[in-house]
Amino acid sequence: MQALAAAGVSWPVLAASVAVALLVAAVVLRLFSGAGKARLPAGTLGWPLVGETLAFISAAYSSRPESFVEKRCLRYGKVFKSHLWGSPAVVSADAEASRAVLQSDASAFVPWYPRSLMELMGESSILMLGGGLQRRVHGLAGAFFKSPELKARVTDDMQGRLSAAMDAWRAAAADAAAVRVQDEAKSIVFEILVRALIGLEQGQEMNYLRQQFRIFIAGLISLPIKLPGTQLYRSLKAKKRMTSLIQKIIQEKRRRIFEGKDPCTASRDLIDVLMSNGSDELISDNMIDFMIPAEDSVPVLITLAIKYLSECPLALQQLEEENMELKRQKSDMRETLEWTDYMSLTFTQHVITETLRIGNIISGIMRKAVRDVEVKGHGGVVIPKGWCVLVYFRSVHLDAAVYNDPYAFNPWRWKERDMVATTSGFTPFGGGQRLCPGLDMARLQASIFLHHLVTNFRWVAEGDNVVNFPTVRLKRGMPIRVTPKT
Repeated sequence: MQALAAAGVSWPVLAASVAVALLVAAVVLRLFSGAGKARLPAGTLGWPLVGETLAFISAAYSSRPESFVEKRCLRYGKVFKSHLWGSPAVVSADAEASRAVLQSDASAFVPWYPRSLMELMGESSILMLGGGLQRRVHGLAGAFFKSPELKARVTDDMQGRLSAAMDAWRAAAADAAAVRVQDEAKSIVFEILVRALIGLEQGQEMNYLRQQFRIFIAGLISLPIKLPGTQLYRSLKAKKRMTSLIQKIIQEKRRRIFEGKDPCTASRDLIDVLMSNGSDELISDNMIDFMIPAEDSVPVLITLAIKYLSECPLALQQLEEENMELKRQKSDMRETLEWTDYMSLTFTQHVITETLRIGNIISGIMRKAVRDVEVKGHGGVVIPKGWCVLVYFRSVHLDAAVYNDPYAFNPWRWKERDMVATTSGFTPFGGGQRLCPGLDMARLQASIFLHHLVTNFRWVAEGDNVVNFPTVRLKRGMPIRVTPKT
């Protein structure tokens, strides 16, 4: 210091120089220490209150629902911020980041959905449960749906139900009338899965339950207004009526066990599995949840597969050859088809996998961060506490960086790809602790339906369009004109 003073440098100048040097060092240190660290992704929160929800819905109703996400991915990257359904949100169209969210537990994320859906599902729903109770219910349901005994029973039920349906299809062919695949699939799958869930047989109560369920499901994505006359109000009333019917079945089962009139300990339906693990409210809420695939997801999977096959003659030909060969083998051995036979149809499974990828029956899932969460992937991003995250499956499934020619229906890609349903690039059933417990059952039912259709009929499809919002469906129900094979 004395040397600097002797050289003519004043104390004020010296102090200023030191301050500037320290400031520059601090800035440089901050820049380098922050390099590579997670940050809030780029994006926009849109308009006050409504955010970007209206733009999201507008795209969802279009022929290219992913356009909302695609535009923002080009501008901000595959993980961006937005404001959807009344909450600030981070949207992920990145496979690695999406996988990180799906694999997280309740210490990072909890389920979050639009208010209408959360109100209709209820706090006891498996979609809303967390912690140990969620794991227990999910584990019991998963073990039930994967059990060979249930698969064998569902296979027998579907074969019998399809046999009766095909008689009606032959009559329709004689009258030159169209068969609406979506309606037929819904009727068959709903009856069979409801029987597996609550033990209800065909009849007046089954028809009543189906009627109420269709009113209920119409309100899952609706305005969160519960005034008389609104869709949410009607759906809540329908759920109350369904709950009353299901709880009556539960109480009758408990009464028979108490009186010793039901000594059989085998689990005949899902209610039997859950009766010792939850309240009547928890059981009835989750029975209604598990009916959603019966009315919606599985029938739409079947319908979309038939639509895509109708538009791809080579795939239809190979599927038909594979299934006819299985039918001949079983006929020569005088054996009936079992569930393992259907699941062994390699190309049929490729068709189902490709239908799930390109059809995106479930376009994504939503979670809410319970703390600031750093998500790996896409360079690392932070999802702030209280924000929701939309894991958008559709954009990953249709990403040209993940799939070659992603908009083409190409079942053969699954023979060549080193990818299975558990990887981050293919998540039609979700992932992590909330992976759909009925995924094997969905594949089995679709396989059985396709087998019986292609081995008994040829068909010509009429024109139809896919509607993607609020749920995926065919606008006209996928009408086909069938011709019985001789």
